[in-house]
Order: sequence, then C-alpha cells, then structure tokens
Amino acid sequence: MLSAGRSLSAKQTVRRLVCQSWCAKMFETLTERLQGVFRNLSRRGKLRPADVDTALQEIRLALLEADVHYQVVKDFLETVREESLGEDISRSLNPAQQVVGILNRELIVTLGEPAPLTLVGEKPRAIMLVGLQGSGKTTTAAKLARWLRGHGERVWMVAADPRRPAAAEQLKVLGDEIGVPVFFDPKLSPPNLCEAGKEEASKGGASVVILDTAGRSQLDQPMMEELRDIRDAIHPVEVLLVADAMTGQEALRIAQGFQEPLGLTGMILSKMDGDARGGAAISMRVVTGVPIKFIGTGEARDALETFDPNRLASRILGMGDLRGLYEKAEGSFDMDQAGQQAARLLQGEFTLEDFLEQLAMMRRMGPLGKLLEMFPTGFGGANLQVDGNVAERQLIRTQAIIQSMTSDERRRPDLLNASRKRRIASGSGTTVQEVNQLLRQYKQMRRMFKKAGKRGMTGLPFKLR
Repeated sequence: MLSAGRSLSAKQTVRRLVCQSWCAKMFETLTERLQGVFRNLSRRGKLRPADVDTALQEIRLALLEADVHYQVVKDFLETVREESLGEDISRSLNPAQQVVGILNRELIVTLGEPAPLTLVGEKPRAIMLVGLQGSGKTTTAAKLARWLRGHGERVWMVAADPRRPAAAEQLKVLGDEIGVPVFFDPKLSPPNLCEAGKEEASKGGASVVILDTAGRSQLDQPMMEELRDIRDAIHPVEVLLVADAMTGQEALRIAQGFQEPLGLTGMILSKMDGDARGGAAISMRVVTGVPIKFIGTGEARDALETFDPNRLASRILGMGDLRGLYEKAEGSFDMDQAGQQAARLLQGEFTLEDFLEQLAMMRRMGPLGKLLEMFPTGFGGANLQVDGNVAERQLIRTQAIIQSMTSDERRRPDLLNASRKRRIASGSGTTVQEVNQLLRQYKQMRRMFKKAGKRGMTGLPFKLR
C-alpha cells in the first residue's frame, strides 16, 4: 500500500480517485450488530473485563443471529476473550480498535487459509460439482468454466443430471453464452455419461472438464451411491460442494452429509449476494474442515470470486473491501484514457464528455449497490447509508442528461441557455432543475480539482508526478 505523500502516476491517481469516489447485503445484519458493539466500546478509555464481557455477549448474539453454529461461536469467543484481556494489547489503541483487530485476526484464522484449485495430473482434469437441487450448481458450473477459461484453461462441461427437466438444456444455453462446449447423452447412466463426456473433452483438446452432477431435494442413499460411482469412475482432482449460503444452519448439515461419503476437497458458496446473515461461511469451514474455494456474488456469469478470508473478514466487520473495489476498477477502466482525463481534471479542462466516459466505465464495474458495500462503514468520516438502487437510478438519469446534449454543449457547458436546458430535460425525461443541479455539481467539481492541481494536490494523500 502506498504511504501518505508518495507521488503516484496518472493511472494510479485515477484508481485511487475511483476508490475514494464510489463505494450487498452480504453479512448486513451481522455487520450492523458488530458496528453497534464497536460504537459502545469506542466511548471507553481503556478495555476492562466488564467491557469485554458485555461486548462479547452482544457479539455472541450477533453471530448466532447470523446462523453461525453455536459451538463455533463458543470456541471463537473464548479465544477472543483471552486475547482481549491479554497483556500484549497495545496501549496506543482504544477499546474498539483493540476488539476489531482481535476479531479480524480470529475471523481470518476461523475462515481458514485460501486454497487454490488443484489442477495437476493427466488432462483433462475433472472437477466434480455436487449439491442439492436449487443450490445453483448449474449456473456455478458456467461461472467456474468462464473463470477457468480466463485463466488459460481449455474447458468442457458435462451435463450429468439426466433427471431434472431441462437441466442439460440450461447448461447448453449457458455454455453457448460463454463459448464452452457441453456434452450430454440422455441414453447413458450418470457414471457412463461422465466417462463419455471426459473422453469427448479429451478428444476436443480440453484441459479441464466440469461435471454438473444431479441434485436431490434432500440427502438420500441412492444419490450418494450415484455420486460415489461417478467419483470412482472419473477420479476427479476436485470434488466441490456447491452450497446455498442462504440456507443458514441447514447448510452445515448439508456439508457434513456430502463430506462423509464423498470426501469433499472444497466448497463454493453460492448466492452470497443475497445473504443478509452470512454465518454459513464461518460454520461450514470450521465444522467440516473443508476449504471454501469460491463464493458466488450475483447472477452475472463473472460473479464468482476466489475466496479470500482477509477480504471476507473485513466485510463482516464493516471494514469494507477496497482491494476488491480496486480490482473491479482495474478490470473495467481504460487506464490510459482515464489517466488523460485525470490530468485534464487537475488542469481544469475536464469536460462533460469526459464525465460521461467516466460514468460509462463506472457502470462497467457492476451495480452500484455492490460497489457501495465494498466501502468501510463510516468511510470518509460519514456512515454510508446509501440505497444502491436509488444511486443506480440517479447515475442513469445523469447519463441520460449528458447524452441529450450535443457534442459542443458537452465541451462548452456555458452554451446551455434556458431553451437548450428545456430541450435536454425533455430529451432525457428529466426536469430543468435536475439539469441545473448536474451543471452546478460539475462546475464545483471542476473548480475544486483545478484548485487542487495548482497546489500540487496539497491536502490530499497523494500527488501527480
């Protein structure tokens, strides 16, 4: 991380500006409860045993409400209490900072080390996805295929669920979307189907084949026997459980039900974007001992993230995920173009055309609601209680206003008289007041950055070279 005062290139400045300008429901309830605990602790001068016990009681309730298994909560809080009252606590920190630091460290330990996919041995290496119906196996198969292809692998998928209506068709549609071949033969039994699929993938030059196996509405013996037969016939390098993170305590029983007969090598937690509690991620990792390898964060085909305990712990504690935001920005922005825009911004030459380009790049980063959750609670000295849907609608209206202008008007906003503003408002489906508000905000931003550019970015934690 760059230290204060160190100069940055134009590209780096744009990345930092993005992180400072834009911020799911993942772990929403747990985060809110923990933030209340931290606020109470921050009023204390030093950490006392009574304060620790009071805080841990609130944390216990927050974790249990978040569907963390009670035994996991008990063991976790015993460790936190011991460390909180230890003699090695820094006297330079306030009570809230001490407890946040300890919780963060212990959450990372509890969530476990990140474990990459095992892709060794003779090609094509088989990855077997298992799970109950409705857990998101099929869409996860497509997301994983897309992720692997983006990392240089040649991927095939096998639709190994001949029972569920339209399961194979769904996988084929997804395969066509991402450009990945799908094998299916309804005449074959699932084990023979997987064998034939792997052979076809090998002939097609695949390096990885993903097996989308059948699920059931509940765990049963015939299902496990079928999955064991597939595993023994194919010898997959990975047996990954796809578990719906929204099932709470039930997810723990499901994980144990698959782990014992199959010997799971990892888990993928799906639907993390819709989970307002989030305890399944903590409980499943601890009780099964199986590493979490990916988390699904949305419906989009690229909404699959490698599991990072540091980032997940930060989100749970309301510390945000600026690293994740940075990566989204880096993957969505044309950094050469954005660097030129940053230079013009600091020289006072930033136009509404530049602004329109930045809005377009911002939208490529994903829904604003998901970006907002990546910012720490209280980022910039204020609590970001922003409705992502409202912010998304406002961004769309702003784009519509600028797009209703002519090229000359975007480059020279001073041309915008009352008649032109009425035309723009009519063309964008907004009001003249909204057009005026946008222009005021644009002019204020341009003046502010022009002044900062003249001072060499004095007062900011970085400066342009």
